[in-house]
Amino acid sequence: MNDYSKALEFYKKAHKIAEKALPSNHPDLATSYSNIGGVYIDMGDYSKAFEFYEKALKIKEKTLPPNHPDLATSYSNIGGVYNDMGDYSKALEFYEKALKITEKALPSNHPNFATSYNNIGVVYKKMGNYSKALEFYDKALKISEIALPPNHPSLAFSYNNIGTAYCSKGDYSKALSFLEKALSIRQKSLPPTHPDIKRAMDNINYVKKKI
Repeated sequence: MNDYSKALEFYKKAHKIAEKALPSNHPDLATSYSNIGGVYIDMGDYSKAFEFYEKALKIKEKTLPPNHPDLATSYSNIGGVYNDMGDYSKALEFYEKALKITEKALPSNHPNFATSYNNIGVVYKKMGNYSKALEFYDKALKISEIALPPNHPSLAFSYNNIGTAYCSKGDYSKALSFLEKALSIRQKSLPPTHPDIKRAMDNINYVKKKI
């Protein structure tokens, strides 16, 4: 509902109880810190988000084996904060840590791989390295196409990422092809007034003007 102050209020109430009832390195405390960090991300308070995500990570590093998927989630969360702050080299460092764990812990076509590849692709795109971005977006798409039904929103996300990367490269005909695929899925899976549909149509109109 985007009522972040209320969300924080209840997450912090839960956290106070957890702190009194559980040992200081209990995994539920890490979950609690992550929940609070997630609200701060939504509020755009990146320093606070970083503080709570780091607290969660410290508990996980002490209590979990080094290749546990929950550690990958923490590294991704911190990578996301760095990405939002514009520190792309740090974002890559943490996203790559998450990917290494995923590679060891999960089967090669697990959807978490697509998330990792997309995250890394986004950072490369922001850095202006569109070829590298496309390399990781393509990896994400291949997994999503195998692991997900054909009209899944995550596929639309992948097609859109690839389309916008081609657009940034100036390859507008390829961009149009992928953006239209993304729009087609969104029209089937979302209500017609959803903002993602309008954004997709705006992207397509922009590219058509460039061709």
